[in-house]
Amino acid sequence: MIASLLSRIGIEVWKDIPEYEGLYQVSNLGNVRSLNYRKKGIIKKLSKNLNTNGRYRVGLSKNGKHRGNAKIHQLSAMAFLNHKPCGHKIVVDHIDNNKENDKLYNLQLLTSRENIVKDMKIGSSKYTGVCWNKRQGKWQGAIRVNGIIKHLGYFTDEKEAAQAYQNELNKIK
Repeated sequence: MIASLLSRIGIEVWKDIPEYEGLYQVSNLGNVRSLNYRKKGIIKKLSKNLNTNGRYRVGLSKNGKHRGNAKIHQLSAMAFLNHKPCGHKIVVDHIDNNKENDKLYNLQLLTSRENIVKDMKIGSSKYTGVCWNKRQGKWQGAIRVNGIIKHLGYFTDEKEAAQAYQNELNKIK
């Protein structure tokens, strides 16, 4: 994506925020501006504040209604990645885990499950849901569904255990 590449080198690209077209824009560098407020011909960038979770936010308003907690990473994903907020099914992830880095190249869309496990370094396998079982001398597959761990078996090959995890994950999607 061109806007993402441009954000790496500091070139700012602006897009309208969905549902706020003609009023506000968000940039690939994580800035938000109001198109209604112009001072000496210059469009004003909105000041951003950190919320209690450490994410940048801005206040937007439309037709006299104020939306005071619009998270910038979500606005960027909506404008540049065509993200449609849908609860927690698909979430906006900061690739480098720095919640203050809202540049487009640092944002990606993941399922909630992928987001939770993407940075886990627990266990001995590079695959999610797989670990080495010393007692059995084999790879073990397991998945947690609704708080309950389901054992998927023991495998001589790490990739087989990973495939068992993927098969089980596909059943619950």
